[in-house]
Amino acid sequence: MDKPTHLIEYETMLLGRHRHPDRSAYILLSRIRMEGMMSIGQLSEAFGLDVSTLNRHTSALLRDGLAERIPDPEGGIARKFRLTEAGERYLDDERARNIRGLERVMADWTPEEVAAFAAYLKRFNTDVERLGGRPWPRPDRGSQQGG
Repeated sequence: MDKPTHLIEYETMLLGRHRHPDRSAYILLSRIRMEGMMSIGQLSEAFGLDVSTLNRHTSALLRDGLAERIPDPEGGIARKFRLTEAGERYLDDERARNIRGLERVMADWTPEEVAAFAAYLKRFNTDVERLGGRPWPRPDRGSQQGG
């Protein structure tokens, strides 16, 4: 591991072990919240996943009452997924739990270190998204939840 990219690869692999057990629900709900209602086709395009995979994930959201499937309000043929009140609460609770965990991990970091790390993560993610052709919507600074 003599190159910085080797170390980055290893550290991102280690980071992956800390993922939430129901990461797909959290990510799907986050995307729907940011974009608004989405069809299975739109989700497939946004995530680069086949429809059958997304059907499994969205079926779990429906079963758990976190999302509902409704007719397209704009009159389109495809039905759309939207968050239920339970889905909104789940997403808010999970985000707050994640933020509390990050704050515990970075308790000894200076505000400047936290800001620099956030900026590098954003740059890394946006470059990955650019290369993959799938940009992810981001909240503006004023509307970020949890501060």
